Amino acid sequence: MTITRVDVIITCPGRNFVTVKITTKDGLVGYGDATLNGRELAVASYLRDHLAPLLRERDESRIEDIWQYLYRGSYWRRGPVTMAAIAAVDMALWDIKAKRAQMPLYELLGGASRKGVRAYVHASGWDYEALKVAVEGYRTQGFTAVRVQTGVPGLGQIYGIAPAKAGEKYNYEPAKPAVNSLGEPCPVEEEWDSRAYLNFVPEIFDNLRRDFGSSLALLHDAHHRLTPIEAARLGKELEPYDLFWLEDATPGEDQEAFRLIRSHTTTPLATGEVFNTVFDYRTLISERLIDYVRSSVTHAGGITGIKKILSFAEIYGVKSGIHGPTDVSPVGMAAALHLDMTIHNFGIQEFMPHSEETLSVFRTSYTVADGYLHPGDTPGLGVDLDEELAAASPYTPAYLPTNRLEDGTVHDW
Repeated sequence: MTITRVDVIITCPGRNFVTVKITTKDGLVGYGDATLNGRELAVASYLRDHLAPLLRERDESRIEDIWQYLYRGSYWRRGPVTMAAIAAVDMALWDIKAKRAQMPLYELLGGASRKGVRAYVHASGWDYEALKVAVEGYRTQGFTAVRVQTGVPGLGQIYGIAPAKAGEKYNYEPAKPAVNSLGEPCPVEEEWDSRAYLNFVPEIFDNLRRDFGSSLALLHDAHHRLTPIEAARLGKELEPYDLFWLEDATPGEDQEAFRLIRSHTTTPLATGEVFNTVFDYRTLISERLIDYVRSSVTHAGGITGIKKILSFAEIYGVKSGIHGPTDVSPVGMAAALHLDMTIHNFGIQEFMPHSEETLSVFRTSYTVADGYLHPGDTPGLGVDLDEELAAASPYTPAYLPTNRLEDGTVHDW
């Protein structure tokens, strides 16, 4: 059992993805997701130039040892680039191990703890009427949990919101190509006003509860845009509408800020999609300042890495809410679903369906029905990569947007 090849595949079937392909001496292949939205080539270089030479001729069955070697063996630990690279290797090794055992990965991780994985989806609209249509559409598909985002009067395009113009196609999640005066790629710049947002959002949830009743779980993402006292105000004002969670209300780096938020509201709190290790959560979890862990398998060191976070969280009654946007490839989504099936402190899984173009390159075995996902019973992760189609969709430079206040100050998001 020996690793003979480590390939890094960069492709853009509708958006950019970075995939690691590990091949063993006896021909088994494992895939891992290393996509870091807007910084894809940095991770690809880390993998190709620094990690691949360390992996060849190693025993691929020693997953924990390899994880520790890549994490602790590097002086420069943590951070999104390092942890996305380690995550991809880790996923690929678990994929190989489960294929060798001829079983779906969730069986190898301890077996199913549930019949399926409850998922929430994203509904947005420039105004309430558009949002209402989106929510109703998902409810008729059987989803029981919906994250809702809406435009704010007086502001232009906001990340996470469908476009103002009827019929205009806009998938907010992918990094959007833009160019500067020299024709070089640069981020789109959006405008933000926290006061206008705070004054408007409670009205939206009042309308949603009036139209959809109390049984539909509603989630909301503030995208790090608020100060701690603003986040406390929002959480308190949304209490009558019984949110499943308020996500990323304030920048997560300041873990102590959540003490102020927690002291003012009983609205459940979720954060962590930009976190990479258990150390990012230590205060938040041990002081029970959050209710849901939001890291993705892709950005938190893979299955091995996020299991360390969730095992720590379980002690304190904190549940999972694994990040599952379309900037995590179908490989990363499959890894999340296999883990979701097994852990005791599962909460909910974010689900954004990938485009048909993406799914023509990444062929999956996971399924969705009546608001639940299942990873399928194909051995391994259950995702195969069509390398010929991948090669036909080359990398396209793109950035996530930036956020500015009305006076031009760069703002958190």
